[in-house]
Amino acid sequence: MSRQTDSSKRLFKVFRLCAVLLLGGCAYAVFCRLAGFGIPCPFHKLTGLLCPGCGVSRMCLSLLRLDFAGAWQYNPMLLCLLPFGLAVAGNVAVRYVKTGSLQPDKWANILVWIMIAALLIFGVARNL
Repeated sequence: MSRQTDSSKRLFKVFRLCAVLLLGGCAYAVFCRLAGFGIPCPFHKLTGLLCPGCGVSRMCLSLLRLDFAGAWQYNPMLLCLLPFGLAVAGNVAVRYVKTGSLQPDKWANILVWIMIAALLIFGVARNL
């Protein structure tokens, strides 16, 4: 009985985190829409170069409008990696609810390192 209660508590924590992230994202989207600008990239401000994450706000705002071509224009690498990132997040969430461990499966760890490498290569290539 205690195990079920622990799983239920962990599931509630996951749902609560998802709700907070969703509400925060929606609030940021509304802010960007009303203000006409988002949070500037400090790396770009300091160096004049585009970091691997530059354009993520505009990409997400385009996705909210279902404008996939626009999202691709702002940050194609993050758009391509989005399903894989969601798979890793889902893996961690399910594993946490079932076992209480935040450690992802081995395949998810490998995927995270591949995604990091892809983003680093993209960050260099987009500034050439």
